Amino acid sequence: MIGKYTRIAFMTLAVTASAASSPFVTEKQPQTSNTRKAKMISKLVGNARPTENSQLGRRLEQGEPDLSSYEIKFDQCQFVQGYDDELAEDEEADSVLGVKHFIIFRLCPSGSCSSCSYNYGEYIIDMESYLEAATEFFAQDREDQCELCNEICEADDYYTKNLGLVDCDTCYSYCASLENMNDNGYMESYEFTECMQVYESDDGSSQIFSGAICSNNGKSIKIGAFSDEDCLTRKSGIDIENYLENGASFNNEILEMVTDSSSCVSCVKTDYEVPDQNENNNNNNNNNNQQEEVELNEMCQELYEMSAKCETKYGFDNYWKYYEDYSNQYIQEDLVCDFISSMKNGNYDEYGEIVISGSKSSGSTGATGGQKFALTFFILSTVGLGVYAASLHNNLTKGGKPDLSTQGGAMA
Repeated sequence: MIGKYTRIAFMTLAVTASAASSPFVTEKQPQTSNTRKAKMISKLVGNARPTENSQLGRRLEQGEPDLSSYEIKFDQCQFVQGYDDELAEDEEADSVLGVKHFIIFRLCPSGSCSSCSYNYGEYIIDMESYLEAATEFFAQDREDQCELCNEICEADDYYTKNLGLVDCDTCYSYCASLENMNDNGYMESYEFTECMQVYESDDGSSQIFSGAICSNNGKSIKIGAFSDEDCLTRKSGIDIENYLENGASFNNEILEMVTDSSSCVSCVKTDYEVPDQNENNNNNNNNNNQQEEVELNEMCQELYEMSAKCETKYGFDNYWKYYEDYSNQYIQEDLVCDFISSMKNGNYDEYGEIVISGSKSSGSTGATGGQKFALTFFILSTVGLGVYAASLHNNLTKGGKPDLSTQGGAMA
């Protein structure tokens, strides 16, 4: 299993577009899985106002789509510059444009990872949420596999050693190498994806912060340098490894698995428990009577719930439009699909600035700052408007009908 694990790649998550809070959010809620999703949706929509269609959400059957026959696959990392309310209100800010960090991923039918050409979904989510769910999954999965390796390969029991769960030679070598890297001062690079300070000059005039950045082609995530505590302003030409304590280096294995677009991770949770011999024999005699319930891994669940979805156009069989929590997202699905397409078509560079196709090769002038701002604001506001429907839906279905007249009216 360790050999297979080293080839495992990534999966998951969802979307975000504007940094302002929803006008309907009036009080802080406990951090449950539902409120985290509501907070994410609120973060995406920003200053969007409800459309007429956003009030057409109907109560559908309760439940969640069955993701047990799907695998998650990383597709692309992309930064996008967009209007930011907080920066606009900050008198010391140099610009009203903030950088939004996105991840695009897919859910592919099991066994179709290399092609993923039909019955799949495409999703977009903010990088922070994606990395939190994905790195936690891979780090825990790696730990569980090495624990299983030790338990089986060090056992005296013949039955345990011959279950075929691991290749002892392979897993021993792999897990030992991880331990050696830790002993020799290697640090996990994924732990530096969350913005943190790594350097400050003696007089405090210069600081360097580390954070996640997209590679030039968007196919990997690296650790970059920033000049501010929110990791909004990039510093070029700086290698964060030069600022690690005691001359340490990065172990990039987890980040590489998180962004491995050549393989997928099953949404079904892996069981690393060594089965009891007697219990296993009893199950073999009775397993024809009933099938054990399949459990999904948390990463797949979290990323699916928090992401903006583009599924209908790809023939996704689960049709989340039939489920109550996603009915309003379905109404605005075309906007989400268009936004994902705009990012995949190379409309933004690695810094999130809009690229006008052909402007350099044709000799024509590039877009002005005002044009870039207008286009970015339009795109992000459009996506925010679509995703906002999900937030409004919660108010409508719970009997809390908001007074639109006090919220700035409805957009035609």
